[in-house]
Amino acid sequence: MSILSRLFGKGSPEPKEPETETHEGFEIYAEPINEGGNWRLAGRIVKAVDGIEQTHTLIRADLLDSEAAAISATFAKARQVIEEQGLSLFR
Repeated sequence: MSILSRLFGKGSPEPKEPETETHEGFEIYAEPINEGGNWRLAGRIVKAVDGIEQTHTLIRADLLDSEAAAISATFAKARQVIEEQGLSLFR
């Protein structure tokens, strides 16, 4: 990539919107992290509590071979955390 492309932003792809899922009133955003060809399980759990949006960042040590597998695992782990902790997740 040439220096001009980097200066004018032509070489960077637009960040894509994270996949989302709703579980028990919580919004889950799957945002896996690419680490050298593997994908780390990561995302956010969001819910409005008393009119204030609360966010919990979920990052785990799990590395998976594909982005699709990391997205699926992120949703599964987030559902588990929501069921175990509920609103105390934001304390």
